[in-house]
Amino acid sequence: MTNQATMQVKLIDYARAPIEKLYAAFRTCYSADTPAETWEKIEAGKISRETIRDFIGERLKTGHSSPLEQVVFWFGIAGVSRSLSHQLVRHRVGISFEQQSQRYVRFKQDKLAFVMPESWSRAGLDAEFGELLAHTSELYARALKAGIPAEDARFVLPNAAPTNFHLMVNFAEMLHICDLRLCVRAQWEIRRMVALMRAEIKKVLPEIAVFLQPKCGENRMGYCDESLDEWRKCPLARVRPHKSVLFELYDRYGSRKARALGDEEFRAVEEKEQL
Repeated sequence: MTNQATMQVKLIDYARAPIEKLYAAFRTCYSADTPAETWEKIEAGKISRETIRDFIGERLKTGHSSPLEQVVFWFGIAGVSRSLSHQLVRHRVGISFEQQSQRYVRFKQDKLAFVMPESWSRAGLDAEFGELLAHTSELYARALKAGIPAEDARFVLPNAAPTNFHLMVNFAEMLHICDLRLCVRAQWEIRRMVALMRAEIKKVLPEIAVFLQPKCGENRMGYCDESLDEWRKCPLARVRPHKSVLFELYDRYGSRKARALGDEEFRAVEEKEQL
């Protein structure tokens, strides 16, 4: 039987005084004070932690997100599959990766672990999975011994092969990642990893961790925008409405029926821009 890789997620570091940085960034947009004057007030204790937290919360409700890019986290992530890594690297704005190389790292056969989804065990196919990967591990080791370069020997390694990341991400992108990857429709492995990232942030910055939710969370959109069939299958459906319900309520009780925007509406927008 092959070795099972164990997922590890650790918050290595985060930008100093992140809450204060968020407050100062937001306040710069809404105050006649210079940034230096705002920081003097913060450092002198003239602005309470509660005031800072409440101000940030109100700004986040408005969707003003650019200051969130000024709060940065560094994570060490290990024991996740290459399948997960292909999904993770699709996040490209506000995030930076350094990933373990299969070209420069020569894995030893007894150290070559794999990630096996629990679905294989539930299906009773875990033994076959293990046999296949044990053979893959053996073949990989034979290839290296035969003088095949690691960059070519890696061609036999599957998506189940584990990998490691050193990752830097800002808070704005972290919100976006949680929007998508904490949704129950996300694959189990990346959902677990992002949940652990959220838990790490919550340990040190609970004030802003409350905003790290799936997109249907009360601090995000507050409703599900997936298909109606997917919403019905979701365990959160009993506490989160589907977008179709909100549209129905608007049609029923709104001041006017919702309809598609036409040329008349777009002309109104253009004319308003010219005022």
